[in-house]
Amino acid sequence: MSLNIEQKKAVVAEINAVLADAEAVMLAEYRGLSVAQMTDLRHKARESEVYLRVVKNSLARRAVEGSGFECLKEQLVGPLAFAVSKDPVAVAKVLSEFAEDNELLRIKAGAMGGKLMSLEQVQALAKLPGRDQLLAMLLGTMQAPIQKFVQTLNEVPAKFVRTLAAVRDSKQAAA
Repeated sequence: MSLNIEQKKAVVAEINAVLADAEAVMLAEYRGLSVAQMTDLRHKARESEVYLRVVKNSLARRAVEGSGFECLKEQLVGPLAFAVSKDPVAVAKVLSEFAEDNELLRIKAGAMGGKLMSLEQVQALAKLPGRDQLLAMLLGTMQAPIQKFVQTLNEVPAKFVRTLAAVRDSKQAAA
């Protein structure tokens, strides 16, 4: 069933709103996937906070016009799933992991920072740790000097207590 002009405008406005906050956009050809497989992909995308939508290419072209993802206009050919996220690693991971299990899903292109990305660049991005994992690594790195300082300060009274215990033990052994 085709959309009327108001529905088309609503779809373009929705995609524009999502693109305004996006860091990365990926296009994947889904030709041959079953409804169950697409539902599974949508579920995984939702879990990773990735906006995934199958949209007409003409509407997608209108949506990317004037945005930082205008470089994708020439890539919008054929049946494509439009994946958008604030976390570039998340969108690349979701599509790459799903494509490993389902050979019919092919990542066609990606864009980040206003530049078109090749398939190799998308796969390299998918191998990076996610945002949460990177933040945890950063926090651990920031805590390490403080933790070492506290251990050092704690070592002085601990050494004193061990010395007192050794003196006590030696006096008990002599008595």
